[in-house]
Amino acid sequence: MFKYILDSAGNINWMAIFSLLTFMFIFSLGVWLVFKKDKKTIDYVANIPLHDDIDESGNTDI
Repeated sequence: MFKYILDSAGNINWMAIFSLLTFMFIFSLGVWLVFKKDKKTIDYVANIPLHDDIDESGNTDI
């Protein structure tokens, strides 16, 4: 059934190309943002689960 729907839609190769380009753009942007971060921020975020700075009232000492 889907084969006939796609056949009647005509040339839909542009949809595949658009999807690929969108994926590559978002993936490249994500990789660029990760490598752009400074080491201090990455170390801080990586160590958040290890910090025990929450007192009994729920406040943090950040």
